Amino acid sequence: MALPPPSSTRCLLPLSLGLFQAALLLFFALFITYDQHSAAPTNSEDTEHAAKQLHSTFPFFQDIQVMLVVGLGLLLAFLPRYGLSALTHNFLLLNVSAQWALMLQGLLDRLHHGKALLGLHSMLSAEFAAVTVLISAGAMLGRTSPSQLLAMALCEVPIYLASEWLIVTRLGVLDVGGTITIHVFACYFGLGVSKALFGNTKPTVHPKETPTPRSDLMALLGALILWVFWPSFVAVLCQPGDAQHRAILHTLLALSASSITTVLISILLEHDGKLSAAHLQNGSLAGGVAIGAVADMHITPAAALALGSLSSLLCILGFQFLTPLLAKKLSLQDRCGIHNLHGLPGILGAVASIVAALVAPKDSSEAARHWQAQWQAAGLVVALGGSLLSGLLVGAALRLPCLAPPPEPLCFEDALYFKFRVVSLMLSLCII
Repeated sequence: MALPPPSSTRCLLPLSLGLFQAALLLFFALFITYDQHSAAPTNSEDTEHAAKQLHSTFPFFQDIQVMLVVGLGLLLAFLPRYGLSALTHNFLLLNVSAQWALMLQGLLDRLHHGKALLGLHSMLSAEFAAVTVLISAGAMLGRTSPSQLLAMALCEVPIYLASEWLIVTRLGVLDVGGTITIHVFACYFGLGVSKALFGNTKPTVHPKETPTPRSDLMALLGALILWVFWPSFVAVLCQPGDAQHRAILHTLLALSASSITTVLISILLEHDGKLSAAHLQNGSLAGGVAIGAVADMHITPAAALALGSLSSLLCILGFQFLTPLLAKKLSLQDRCGIHNLHGLPGILGAVASIVAALVAPKDSSEAARHWQAQWQAAGLVVALGGSLLSGLLVGAALRLPCLAPPPEPLCFEDALYFKFRVVSLMLSLCII
């Protein structure tokens, strides 16, 4: 049995969480107020408008919550002895990152408008900021301490908010589903942290890292939940009406095409001709990652299907060939394969948005189409360069001794697992 975390590291996490929650509570008590849609309405028209906005947005918000808490949590449970910790860490990071994003957004609102406003839209923006942290953490799954994950979240959220502001607000990049701003950024930020944190240490396969049929089944269940609710994630910020309708349809088509292509390619690549669980868990979602940048654009249904198929092909080929190559040549550790699910399909989706901007409907001028294509390319460059550089810097900071985990990977589950077995045995004896 592995040793428990050092007492200094074990005490650091609850102390940090307590101080963080106290600071957030003080900030909310002093500065946060509701926005115009969340405050008490003054007349019937305001009441009707607020109710209409809530009924049109909150179902999407609920779907996204299920995706992040249940779907993504179960997807990370493919490690049989680390499933409980993966679910717990995912849940903790989601809440901490969302609250931290709300606080930072409130500070920005107060600086620009004199008030720190809270509304459903700000909650959605905070959830999207938290998504980047959850994706990045997948590169280091099981090889970092909770304190390191918390420190990474506190660093990544403000960097993401700055990157998203630069790409969307300043450059005017079209990315309604977060292909560039969320998936590409989070992937390469996580890979940068992983590279700086582990250096030239060669990735090794620990005995506890071998998935079992039961853990693969849990991860596949998480992937299916993500697959079902992914259209809500892409369409929630679209303009209601035709644009939102197109986003939902294009996402469904891309997800369907990526699922079929995944089964086809996986069977052809596997030596025994059987479907790989890892391929299905990731390749079936690749279409949802790639379609986000063009979901609300005027593309054809055939283009959505083609993008879904190409993204799943890239994802599976990445698992099969690119991940071992990067591990061998660059000593890059990517435990969950976020480069294959989020990085490669994200880049493909960004390239597709450049092409879509160039072939936009003729009602826009040729110069405008070329300018938009250039901004799409610039957004991809900013997301890639900014995330890699900031990830390397944050990863170097996470090597501080006070944050470092015990030397053996995947050890946090052992003590918890042992305690769980002891408690279960005691309860069984009491029942008997």
